[in-house]
Amino acid sequence: MTDRDKLFAGAIPECYDTLMVPLIFAAYAADTAALVAASSPASVLETAAGSGAVTRALAPRLGTTARYVVTDLNPPMLDYAASRQGADPRMTWRVADALDLPFDDATFDVVVCQFGAMFFPSRVDGYAEARRVLRPGGRFVFSVWDRIEENAFADDVTNAVATVFPHDPPRFLARTPHGYHDVAMIRDELRRAGFVDIQIDTREKVSAAASARGVAVAYCLGTPLRNEIEARNASLLDLATDRVTAAIASRHGQGPVSGKIQAHVIVAQG
Repeated sequence: MTDRDKLFAGAIPECYDTLMVPLIFAAYAADTAALVAASSPASVLETAAGSGAVTRALAPRLGTTARYVVTDLNPPMLDYAASRQGADPRMTWRVADALDLPFDDATFDVVVCQFGAMFFPSRVDGYAEARRVLRPGGRFVFSVWDRIEENAFADDVTNAVATVFPHDPPRFLARTPHGYHDVAMIRDELRRAGFVDIQIDTREKVSAAASARGVAVAYCLGTPLRNEIEARNASLLDLATDRVTAAIASRHGQGPVSGKIQAHVIVAQG
């Protein structure tokens, strides 16, 4: 992972939320919110909250007296998420590193993190911090993407952008969002962090967009893939987006498009 992989700033937060969230994140956010709310937790910590996809799905499901702390390491993303949520006395917004949480031991009933663990410099340390702030019997609920070949649009985008930069293809999507998919490794790292009861459910869903262009713009402008393209040659961003549009249309059609997405959803207890 490079420093650019973690840079969600400038126009990316809004593009990410308005384009990427409905494309691939919203359906899993609903699943994650249901998992968290099932135990009627009195206190929830969300790490790596991003633009707030899970936050918006989970807040209405929590009790009126629940405490919900929402964190992210990236201030622009957290600010955007807070602006979308509106005032809620149960909620606190805080910039925080998931590997160094500013909370006391045994503080929360649930720690939740949707599609954030792949960005942790040390996942064992991140998992250990989640376990540290959980009360006895608390649950760590998180998700990671399966390998890129199981996620049609991400794979198509990566291959298409590579044709623009054949000697130095941008690999953000394969390297980071889809780079942490080995179930045995996930179990091992959770055990090393102190978790004992680990359940992993691999869930396939369908990603849909109104057009191939919509998919291309979402990935090329709404993720750190944009940073990789612009670092190579900013003047080729439009060309890269055009190449992705053509590739998606060729494989999935000229009108509304859909493709397989797949992720691992994990519930762990100490």
